[in-house]
Amino acid sequence: MSDPIKHECGIVLLRLRKPLQYYVDKYHTPTYSLSKMYLLMQKQHNRGQDGAGVANIKIDMEPGYRYISRYRNVEQQPIEAIFQKIGRKFEKAQKESPAHYMDAAWLKQNVAFSGEIWLGHLRYGTHGKNSIENCHPFLRQNNWRSRNLVVAGNFNMTNVDELFDKLIQLGQHPKEKMDTVTAMEKIGHFLDEENQQIFHKYKNTHSNAELTRLIEDKLDLQRVLQRSCKDFDGGYALTGMVGYGAAFVARDPAGIRPAYYYADDEVIVVASEKPAIKTAFECNYDDIKEVSPGHALILNKDGSYQHQQFIEPREKKACSFERIYFSRGTDPDIYRERKELGRLMVPQVLKSINFDLKNTVFSFIPNTAEISFLGMMSGVEDYLISKRKEIILDQKPSPDSLEDLLSFKPRVEKLVLKDAKLRTFITDDAHRDELVAHVYDTTYEVIKKDRDSLVVIDDSIVRGTTLEKSILTLLDKLDPKKIVIISSAPQIRFPDCYGIDMSKMKDFVAFRAVLALLIDHNKEYLLDEVLEKCLSVVNSRNQDNYVKELYAPFSYDQVSKKIAEIIKPKNMKASLEVVFQTVEGLHKACPNHLGDWYFTGDYPTPGGNGVVNKAFINFMKGVEVRAY
Repeated sequence: MSDPIKHECGIVLLRLRKPLQYYVDKYHTPTYSLSKMYLLMQKQHNRGQDGAGVANIKIDMEPGYRYISRYRNVEQQPIEAIFQKIGRKFEKAQKESPAHYMDAAWLKQNVAFSGEIWLGHLRYGTHGKNSIENCHPFLRQNNWRSRNLVVAGNFNMTNVDELFDKLIQLGQHPKEKMDTVTAMEKIGHFLDEENQQIFHKYKNTHSNAELTRLIEDKLDLQRVLQRSCKDFDGGYALTGMVGYGAAFVARDPAGIRPAYYYADDEVIVVASEKPAIKTAFECNYDDIKEVSPGHALILNKDGSYQHQQFIEPREKKACSFERIYFSRGTDPDIYRERKELGRLMVPQVLKSINFDLKNTVFSFIPNTAEISFLGMMSGVEDYLISKRKEIILDQKPSPDSLEDLLSFKPRVEKLVLKDAKLRTFITDDAHRDELVAHVYDTTYEVIKKDRDSLVVIDDSIVRGTTLEKSILTLLDKLDPKKIVIISSAPQIRFPDCYGIDMSKMKDFVAFRAVLALLIDHNKEYLLDEVLEKCLSVVNSRNQDNYVKELYAPFSYDQVSKKIAEIIKPKNMKASLEVVFQTVEGLHKACPNHLGDWYFTGDYPTPGGNGVVNKAFINFMKGVEVRAY
């Protein structure tokens, strides 16, 4: 993506299903689970580089011994920093007590992070400062094991204010108004109630010491989630561990945020992406399952697990941006889908270059658009095969012309190169823009000047800033006749509110294009009409998306043409065309991930419409804050 955006966090939950000594004996090391957690988090580091956190619980520890450990870090390489710190504890134990190093019971009493259940989190901060306090996992502590709660998640809630007020109504005094704290405290409240109900039911027949075990045996996490999550509005994959050794992963009812799990007789593991699980445990892809929308994977203290519904599922609207950009393309399904996104662009590409493949050079924006580029070139090859067949059958060419026909190949060059070492660390706009212009470089002397067209594919276009400030200027220096920018994703028109950092209307080049079109067609009055409608429902729970009305007067092609005008540098000599994937094409390529609200404005939860209307109000008032 030419305009990088911060996005969806990553989660990891790992449960050892056998006694710790089993892994020490079988794998000849006490760090089996530590190594697996490191691998699972590293293979998802693309999901969050603002910070990381790891928590660990030791099951059935005797009183007087610490049984919950947690490290969080916001350094430049937080995963490495955390696991190096944990690793030093094991190194110290091996050095000082070599005779006990392979004794699981001794390790659990003397070395932190030697427990059976792990929770890891990778953070991309869409809310709050990048500080330790905002890093997951969050910890809610209590002297009763069954009331201790560790929570981490990949989520954003649209109704934090409402949830905050409900906590106050429950008698709590939350220390912060943010979705992670609010979600944890709400789950924690009903976890406390579940504890209390069991305590009162059996307090006259059992001693307090016996009640501790009884509560842990009878505590119903499904019921806790049913009661605590019923008011959540947002996309979420919430993970939690309870102090006595149970855990859960709860997925939102529309399946917006991803969660996958794998279980065998040794482990249960949950992650945000399939390839991380595949790599860490060398399992078959078919054995990696999806946590269903509105369901929770509940892990019991004894190592058993259930996949249970805790809230009524809605129509599935899994995030399509996961397929286009966020998740790693090493997932075989995502790889095929990204190729298909590129292949589906071929008819529009051919039309844009007037079918002149001889004088066209194809390239891509590194590095995430490479797979869609392969799909586009596969589609061009299919077109050539069809044309060759047609010419051979209809024209019966001579041997010389037949050889030319069969040997012709599309021209492919790497024209855009990204200098990963160059960072735009300067914060004032004028000098930052100057640096942005040099983040990318190009390959010279491969273009026929004033004759060739360049077709360059990007996986999506959000702001258009990097295209305008850097890429198009570089490509224009090659003196092509025409530049065609292909987006394998549709036009991004509306803010996201479920985990992606796309929350301000003015950031979207498609929205800026519509503002310009409204002026061109003397329809600026629509801005005030839509603002009035948004203001009239600002406190309503159920709203329509009124911002759609600004796009309604204009065709898809009109918006694309205006985007091209906006991002075209002033002194650019080549003609410019910008071509976007259609929403229909997106759904054809990614049929199981139909979440498209950033393209269509069709939000999967009631809170989404409220967010887009609030974002437009903020824009009209010049308020530079998130709308949720």
